[in-house]
Amino acid sequence: MKGSTHRRCYCRDPKTGRPLGKKCPKLTSCKHGSYSVRQELPPREDGTRRSFSRAGYETLKAAQADLDHIRALLGLAESDDSEGLAQLAELLEKVAEEKAPLPDIEATRRRLSHGLDLTSRLTVGEWLDMWLAGKKGRQSAISRDESNIRVHLKPRIGHLRLDRLRVVHLSEMFEAIADANVEIAEGNAARRKAFEGLAQIPWKGHEPRARRKAMKAAIAEMEPYRRIVGPATRQRVRSTLRAALNAAIAQQLITFNPAAHVELEAGKRPKALVWTEERILHWKRTGEKPSPVMVWTPEHTGLFLDHVVEDRLYALFHVIAFRGLRRGEACGQKWTDTNLDAGLITVAKQLVVDGWEVYEDDPKTDAGARTIALDSDTVQALKRHRAQQDSDREEWDTAWVETGRVFTQENGALLHPANVTRRFVELYEEIGLPPVRLHDLRHGAATLAHAAGADLKDIQEMLGHSSITITADTYTSLLPEADLAIAEAAARLVPRARIIAENTAPKAESEGDDAEKPGRESVPNDADPLGEIREINSPSAHAALTQTAPDEESEAEQGASLGG
Repeated sequence: MKGSTHRRCYCRDPKTGRPLGKKCPKLTSCKHGSYSVRQELPPREDGTRRSFSRAGYETLKAAQADLDHIRALLGLAESDDSEGLAQLAELLEKVAEEKAPLPDIEATRRRLSHGLDLTSRLTVGEWLDMWLAGKKGRQSAISRDESNIRVHLKPRIGHLRLDRLRVVHLSEMFEAIADANVEIAEGNAARRKAFEGLAQIPWKGHEPRARRKAMKAAIAEMEPYRRIVGPATRQRVRSTLRAALNAAIAQQLITFNPAAHVELEAGKRPKALVWTEERILHWKRTGEKPSPVMVWTPEHTGLFLDHVVEDRLYALFHVIAFRGLRRGEACGQKWTDTNLDAGLITVAKQLVVDGWEVYEDDPKTDAGARTIALDSDTVQALKRHRAQQDSDREEWDTAWVETGRVFTQENGALLHPANVTRRFVELYEEIGLPPVRLHDLRHGAATLAHAAGADLKDIQEMLGHSSITITADTYTSLLPEADLAIAEAAARLVPRARIIAENTAPKAESEGDDAEKPGRESVPNDADPLGEIREINSPSAHAALTQTAPDEESEAEQGASLGG
């Protein structure tokens, strides 16, 4: 196809006012006028001709460079590739019409080879939609990515061109999310304060009713409670974007992944804490939980299980509290994977919530597919539950829904995991226990196993963790009693030669200034004048609290040695 460069000016004939064009006498000077390019393009479908024209080049070299660029773009499609040639022609027509820069040759080659529209500028939002539509894997992971894209990524960077996305854009996005957190916190605090004020207004009386009405109207105008986007959530948002951009690199749409280079605050897993008396008192006074993850003491767990023993879901809560199943694993457990005679259950499926829909899926990780031993109390609880389920099956007769699940609704239908959580909260609030999540019973099971002597590897296998690091860092908390025993045992390992006698100093201070002070003759022969009676390498002062009493033979030997 023909193409050429030429030089022209816009001088006009002073008499006629018509452009002189190539007849301008000043064109003999290389500094007069400017250069233009014109390139024939593949004809349209109806056979009409079209071309690319552009003027205003200061030098012939610049004009020739653009002409070569245009020809290189046309050369990306084979001569017999009519569809490819038509796409390139439409692209160059649009570039000429918009007076836009010529598109990059390699980028155009990639888009052409992947069948992408050459005339559109692929945005980040468009690519995220394309990537999400083709994503394979667990529905829960896809749903999480969809939420990150819909809530955070598309509203903030979806309009940017994919090939022009830079690290600075992502840094600005996460800074904006952090700034929005401040607004969310202030809005939540204002709404909470408004509700507190509403609670203080009396119900009776014309004026109080008017005030309550005005306050309710003001609350209705406020933003609803919103969640803070914490460090862990921001890390997940970046993870979604990084995966999508890696896929774009694999398809040669871009060559650089800015999400891999943006710096974010590390999202740390919250450490589980045990509900001690001091923490419960603080919670009752302020309403604040010391940690997002709280664990009941064994006494709390016992109170809860005693309270719910007649509840239809008692066995489910019992299994989670002692053997650490996830909520979805407990709801998805089948009788075919439960062997009560052998005291074993095999975790093979789980129920997952997507929005409000429930579907069956494999365990969360490969390690999640595991076999767990059951204690005798748990076996008995499950046997009683099975007997009750058999009775329900007979009562419902043909209306019974046979799902094969261990834990079901009254008619045998699948449990909705969210309803199980709601029931759990209702039950522990009835007896005033400090708040925990249903998932925190899993933390409690790990803590009980740890206190009972199980090592981290055993607990990892019980919980179905893929990494022992998660088990060690997140799921084991020391109970106060176990912690005290460890402290005492550690203290007994250190031999001491001296110890201050208990209550010696206070007794001396309590006596008057004129009180008679003991002399050396009042001190036993084997003690020093300060009243510290100890033998070298004798047991620690804490031994009396933890060690067993000596037998009669050892006491006799000790008495003989002192007497000698």
